[in-house]
Amino acid sequence: MRKPLYIPLGLLALVSAAFVGCESETSPSVKSQAILEMKRANDFHSFSRPEEAVVTHLNWTASIDFTTRIITATAAYDIQSAADAQRILFDCVDLNVTAVAVDGAPVDWQLGPAQPIMGQPLSIPITGDSKNVQITYQSSPDAGALLWVEGEQPFLFTQSQAILARTWIPCQDSPGIRFTYEAHVDVPAGTMAMMSATNPTEQSADGHYDFTMDQPIPSYLLALAVGNVEFRSVGAHTGVYAVPELIDAAAYEFAEMEELLVAAENLYGAYAWERYDLLVLPAAFPFGGMENPRLTFATPTIIAGDRSLVSLVAHELAHSWSGNLVTNATWDDFWLNEGFTVYFEQRIMEAVYGREISEMLATLSYQGLVDEVDQIMDTNPDDTHLKLHLQDRDPDDGMTAIAYDKGYFFLRLLEETVGREEFDGFLKTYFETHSFSVMDTDRFIEYLKSNLLNSPELLAEVNLDAWIFGPGLPVNCPSVGSARIERVDATLEAWESGAKATTDLPWNDWVYQERYRFLSNLDDNSSADRLAELDEVWSISETGNNEVLFAWLEQSIRSQYGPSYPRLESFLVQIGRRKFLTPLYRAMIETGQVEMANRIYHLARPGYHSVATGTMDELLNWPI
Repeated sequence: MRKPLYIPLGLLALVSAAFVGCESETSPSVKSQAILEMKRANDFHSFSRPEEAVVTHLNWTASIDFTTRIITATAAYDIQSAADAQRILFDCVDLNVTAVAVDGAPVDWQLGPAQPIMGQPLSIPITGDSKNVQITYQSSPDAGALLWVEGEQPFLFTQSQAILARTWIPCQDSPGIRFTYEAHVDVPAGTMAMMSATNPTEQSADGHYDFTMDQPIPSYLLALAVGNVEFRSVGAHTGVYAVPELIDAAAYEFAEMEELLVAAENLYGAYAWERYDLLVLPAAFPFGGMENPRLTFATPTIIAGDRSLVSLVAHELAHSWSGNLVTNATWDDFWLNEGFTVYFEQRIMEAVYGREISEMLATLSYQGLVDEVDQIMDTNPDDTHLKLHLQDRDPDDGMTAIAYDKGYFFLRLLEETVGREEFDGFLKTYFETHSFSVMDTDRFIEYLKSNLLNSPELLAEVNLDAWIFGPGLPVNCPSVGSARIERVDATLEAWESGAKATTDLPWNDWVYQERYRFLSNLDDNSSADRLAELDEVWSISETGNNEVLFAWLEQSIRSQYGPSYPRLESFLVQIGRRKFLTPLYRAMIETGQVEMANRIYHLARPGYHSVATGTMDELLNWPI
């Protein structure tokens, strides 16, 4: 990639919880010493220079306008600065900054030139005694984090991860910089505002809402949603938000959230965020879920009617420890969020639903990991390292199965090497010791060597370098197995040899993991009459489980089974979840059906979030 014209000096401060929470009256000399003592890591994706000045608290006042698709706001930050500080830097993308004040007095400020991926640095003059910076601004109607969903019931939601928070608020947009916040938001009557903070449970008559987040979070966990939603409690500390037509289905689907929360606490310690609520977003949401503290954002595609897709809830809940409580220092360290979370998710699923179910999930994850490793090894083997190399690249490039599933299997190897009891104690202490702080890969290796792999024999058995800094899957990758999956594979082999769907396929006895395995492993050249037989007998095209439907549609594309194409088109137009979009569009390209892909994308693109269109535009070579 072309070298940026501006080389960021964003040395990332690993801000401890004690430092973030220190009093504003702290003397300049003490503040300077605290900053100097902070360990630093290079964050190549932020202009901020936290070793000079860092934010500690945000007071955000905003008005939401659906007609103009603009947020008009003031972001007032409490800051800590070094004694010799001369400026504080914020990250911005397409923000219309209209005024800046430091400690209440207007100051001259400067927006640097826009750089690819990074955006613009906002430079504000300060001194070592400066305590507050206030920025008044407007967002762009095309802000990358925001999706304004049009229709009879308009909806707005943000997606800030990885570096999109800077498109709707000037911020030090690095995962290693944490701050508390309060917000005061005005929205149209008939809608409710929700944030990654304390939240209302009823709509305000005047459209004004106040929020508080007392625990420090990084900017990528800033979240806002506005829409006509209702709240339903499902437990003492859990509840769901959804539009009125979905609230009953959502309350039923996620009724076991409290049980999942209790299981998580039993594993790795007390939940630190007071409440765990979930908001069901419009289907255009580009991810399955986003772990915004106190309020997980979730796709409606996980509402299957039978609670079969709650593993996603377990995953986002696990992020309350791995990711939200202990955060990756930079996006090169992304596996420290996601690998830990997948491991934790599997343990929650095992605790609540049994080992048989969790091992089916692990087996499916392994299949997906092997496939993705093979693809990446053909193009850039370095991208199969756990420790990533994302300088001069969009950090979104690191959101692959490597961070998630290679990370999971590495942690599973650690468990199998030292034993579950010892590994659980290690993880619980790890979360407690580093709560509300950040972690980078090198520091984690040091911690791991000191507290778990504390002998040459253990280090040799695990082979850290091969896992963290090496390509592909190491030879000591744990093996997974599922007797139920093996029976599915045997059934698939028999079906491809001529067995009948009506008499020889136990479809109704299978849970969704088994159905998914069967469909995803079908031969790409399956004949039309055999696929028609499957669909006629089991009505797969009409299933309410979107994971199963996705596997069926991908197989239909690869076998060029035309009768499923109307369902494919409606699926792609209605749903913006990137996990589904990328394989389906890619399958059309790889089977020579590019014209169909372009036609459908032309219809669907206006309803997708920028996270999805960024990937699909590149995949389809779409004209911008």
